[in-house]
Amino acid sequence: MSAASPTALLRQLCRLYGVQATYQDVADRTRQPDPSALLAVLSGLGAPVASLKDVAPAVRERTQALWKRPLDPVAVSWDHRAPHLAVRLPCPTVPIAGHLDLESGERLSWEWRPSDLPVLETAEVEGTRYAVRRLPLPGRLPFGYHQFTLELPGVQSQALIIAAPRRAHIPPGALGERPWGVFLPLYALVTHRSWGSGSLADMEALADWAASLGARAVATLPLLPTFLDDPLDPSPYTPVSRLLWSELYLDVDRLPELPLCRAAQALLTSPPWQAERAALGQLRMVDYRRQMALKRQVLAELARCFFADTAKEPAPTAALDRFLETHPHVEEYARFQATRERRRSSWRTWPEALRRGALPTGSYDEDARRYHLYAQWRTHQQMDALRERAKAQGVALYLDLPLGVHPDGYDAWRYQGLFVEGVSTGAPPDAFFPRGQAWGFRPFHPEKVREEGYRYYRACLQHHLRYAGILRIDHVMGVHRLFWVPLGLEPRQGVYVHYRPQEFYAILSLESQRSQAILVGEDLGTIPRALRPSMKRHGLWRSYVAQFELLPDPQEALRPAPADAVASLNTHDTPTFAGFWRGVDIRDRRQLGLLDGAGARAERQRRQELRRALMEHFRSTGHIQGRGSLQAIVRECLGFLGRGPASLVLVNLEDLWLEPEPQNVPGTWDERPNWRRKARYSLETFTRMPSVAETLREVNRLRREGTRAS
Repeated sequence: MSAASPTALLRQLCRLYGVQATYQDVADRTRQPDPSALLAVLSGLGAPVASLKDVAPAVRERTQALWKRPLDPVAVSWDHRAPHLAVRLPCPTVPIAGHLDLESGERLSWEWRPSDLPVLETAEVEGTRYAVRRLPLPGRLPFGYHQFTLELPGVQSQALIIAAPRRAHIPPGALGERPWGVFLPLYALVTHRSWGSGSLADMEALADWAASLGARAVATLPLLPTFLDDPLDPSPYTPVSRLLWSELYLDVDRLPELPLCRAAQALLTSPPWQAERAALGQLRMVDYRRQMALKRQVLAELARCFFADTAKEPAPTAALDRFLETHPHVEEYARFQATRERRRSSWRTWPEALRRGALPTGSYDEDARRYHLYAQWRTHQQMDALRERAKAQGVALYLDLPLGVHPDGYDAWRYQGLFVEGVSTGAPPDAFFPRGQAWGFRPFHPEKVREEGYRYYRACLQHHLRYAGILRIDHVMGVHRLFWVPLGLEPRQGVYVHYRPQEFYAILSLESQRSQAILVGEDLGTIPRALRPSMKRHGLWRSYVAQFELLPDPQEALRPAPADAVASLNTHDTPTFAGFWRGVDIRDRRQLGLLDGAGARAERQRRQELRRALMEHFRSTGHIQGRGSLQAIVRECLGFLGRGPASLVLVNLEDLWLEPEPQNVPGTWDERPNWRRKARYSLETFTRMPSVAETLREVNRLRREGTRAS
């Protein structure tokens, strides 16, 4: 093939933009995306290409742009060692100077003679000769985000220096012992106080009960705001924002304005309101639209009372002002939501001025703005209280940072330049999804996030780490690469785009150490080979899901969890244990068309072999007698995890009462009631079920015995 052929030039352009022109699928077959998909992705990245004839000039333009940039926008310094920067300079060179503004405000300055700097590489680009020289920054750097400025005649170039520990925070002995925890989505947690789904007060009660049994972690799904009106999209993995919390989980009964607000009290005691609350409590599924409307009626009255009182007494306003100073996104978020509610449309259809970020007074209703300010303030306060209560009990909040955001939400509007339009994040075809997946949200632009110093990503992390003792990083392979699916194409036509993993790991390690929180990477599915070694090197725990570790061999029917893992029987995206054991998921996938008849028969056969091997293994070890009940099998599987070396064992509470239905069926939208199913039993009921408490006490005993043995 000629070096100048269109295909070769297209591959060269892909390399220049970090696009993977081929990849290995789950069966190790080489996949070659269609050129139209590559062109669409390259165009989204900023390459001026509409067809193959545009590729050659685009290669020249990109090459020249990269060589003209003296510094990359970001560099990493590990463990206090100052980095050696690669500086691209035209030949002949001239004296250069630079200064480093430390996060503390201190400035360090230097001057260099280019002839003293080692040459790493040379090239001639469009008639200009360049040399890449190694520029050392003297001294040890304190941990933090520092700004380096390179000064050349007539031009300056800047780079963010991320000075980070090489490893994320892992306390000695992890959480003091080989800990375990419980998991339940908060929307699914119901109590006698619930307004249709769980609240932060309910999560506090769950943490108290779990702590009494020896648990050291309480896990749930993301608690971020989602669209709960129109459009309705309650998925916790497509939030409106990753910088705020959802007032859906606010406990109204604990708000200080309630005893003083007659309008809210009158509403709460009115027969229509009480009837609606009772009706929502009887539903098997969470009705988000009705529940949020019910809660907003009361919160809106409380907000009016609060702002009316502050007109007479300024002290409460001062507390709100302090909150807004330390949470700068809240004011703009309130304006955004109020504008969206007035216009009843996506921000993408707004007039250009509003679309581009100007939300002046008059573009929204003031009452709505104040409602969102008040709701965010009080929700943050209750998150603070939950964190402190859990911490006092020795329990870590195990929170979840989703990969993306809703394309019509606040973050996508506020940070438009960071998200690539025209493509969806997704996953390539695999054994579970032979057609691949497109998740609907937009991916980060790999260069734009670097150019803005990862400020948005850092803010998302910091928002969660203020409260989390453990933070799950959803789809952690996204720090290495993401699968982009051009809109209008099938998921199988998607393309991998690479990111700068060392820069992400530096941010993760630094923020984890600053907050003293443990990080867990969700590393399931089709992952790059470098992912798990990188996670281990940087101190991120990995995920272990027993369903994926079963083998049809009675001698080793279940692979043991590694020591640096969070071990569980399942996740929110898989069948429950009972559903898996009975093959409910196979029947469901067949009905959805995700499996054909032959595939379903093969899967049922394989599942039968796995069940048989596991039962024979447990009988041979004496842990199960005879046929064994499903309850006994669940208990023994948890015992296997409890005896193992995993850093944390996480128990899905629904497995303890043999729930057959999943919380989410990936790849479906309206076909299944995803993110809506309440737990079969209330908190008051399942905490009194002997089988639940006995199983958890046994897990606690095994974990403690393992701690003493080690």
